Amino acid sequence: MSDKMHIKLTVNGAPREVLAEPRELLIHVLRERLGLTGPHIGCETTHCGVCTVDMNGKSVKSCTVFAAQADGAEITTIEGLGTPDDLHVLQRMFHEHHGLQCGFCTPGMITRAHRLLQENPDPTEEEVRFGMSGNLCRCTGYQNIVRAILAAAAEMNAAREAAQ
Repeated sequence: MSDKMHIKLTVNGAPREVLAEPRELLIHVLRERLGLTGPHIGCETTHCGVCTVDMNGKSVKSCTVFAAQADGAEITTIEGLGTPDDLHVLQRMFHEHHGLQCGFCTPGMITRAHRLLQENPDPTEEEVRFGMSGNLCRCTGYQNIVRAILAAAAEMNAAREAAQ
């Protein structure tokens, strides 16, 4: 008899099914079973944020979410935000504003920033800094990350206004 559970997820818009142990973490299911290597494994204690994904409209640290808790969930990873040929505005702004150096934290940063801008489409610098405080970067000093997020917000707001 198997101890594994049948887990159904929608990941980056596509229905997915996996067999997972009840104690298996979502980050391991995403990376090892579904081949999504954007979310990284860092501290495994929720402190660094490199494993951040969007789950049911909220930013979560996938290193402390059991796969069983994600059964039936909608998950978005960095892979679901854009492609190399069609970057999401946040990905483009991180590139244009030099919001990354080594890139290890970048997928979690961008995924968190995406949710932040959905929650607050026109944040102040202080609101960006507070909203991103659960994601750590050891390289950039945050200045360019904040600039990138504010630039993305401005571009997204301008596009929204032009569409009205």
